[in-house]
Amino acid sequence: MVASHVSIVSGGVYMKKIYWLSSIILAMTIGIACALHPSVKPSPNGIQLPVNYKDWPVIAPSYRSDNNTIRVILGNEIAVRAARSGNVVPWPEGAILAKIVWKEKSHEKWTSALLPGKFVHAEFMIKDSAKYSSTGGWGFARWKGLEQIPYGDDANFVQQCFGCHTPVKENDYVFTRPAEMP
Repeated sequence: MVASHVSIVSGGVYMKKIYWLSSIILAMTIGIACALHPSVKPSPNGIQLPVNYKDWPVIAPSYRSDNNTIRVILGNEIAVRAARSGNVVPWPEGAILAKIVWKEKSHEKWTSALLPGKFVHAEFMIKDSAKYSSTGGWGFARWKGLEQIPYGDDANFVQQCFGCHTPVKENDYVFTRPAEMP
């Protein structure tokens, strides 16, 4: 045991090899991660795609019969806490709602069952009453397709979003109703 300890400590070459090998593996890992997850451009109004939104808890599902889309509404920790406690009118500052949208498709073995088909887009509402005072306290952003291309030609695209949400002003401009859970 003493001999192996001495060889590691006195064998500076051995430690340098481990250091360089570790450095190479780390660099390769970072390179692969960057290649697999390229950075996504911000929306035209400057909102960045929230990090790790795909891991957020579900607040509610929804379905739109006018365009045959299945939607899952996710929330950051602030939004989920508000949804679970029923404190959503108004939603708290810092709440972020994510709506993930797919076209519907029928299950091949059970045609009355609907499944997510082609991914359509991911859209977000970010509650910051001071920053987004002109749009009811919400920042809006959308990224289209699996490529996550920012939606909108310029920052004025949010007027389209806000106009759609105006009918639910009494619900803090949010269509989503948190699903009941036991």
